[in-house]
Amino acid sequence: QVQLVQSGGGSVQPGGSLRLSCSASGIAISSNCMAWFRQAPENEREGVAMIDAAWDRTRYDDSVKDRFTISQDGARNTLYLQMRSLKPEDSAMYYCAAVGCANLRARSYAGWQSTTSMYNYWGQGTQVTVSS
Repeated sequence: QVQLVQSGGGSVQPGGSLRLSCSASGIAISSNCMAWFRQAPENEREGVAMIDAAWDRTRYDDSVKDRFTISQDGARNTLYLQMRSLKPEDSAMYYCAAVGCANLRARSYAGWQSTTSMYNYWGQGTQVTVSS
């Protein structure tokens, strides 16, 4: 049974930092493509960052480039999202997700952030609120 269990998140002032964690069981995250998504109220779920650790590839949404960093610790089987310089518009429920990489690699990761249906496993979500 695959489980993705998230931790971290919370409330922070604009300009602050937070780190999200996603601990996996039942799959090896280093052998899968892992991603972070977020969903604000009345918005669609959108991809924030993706990592294919085996091929040393990362992808970011333009809105978070240079502020967010996705990483993974294979020994701990845990995915991370380090968020810096947070803005109010980053407020959302954040989800980690996993999918086998073959399909994404074949199309050079096109659609990684928009095709949510391709992801097989999802974390439970964690709230991030950026407000003064």
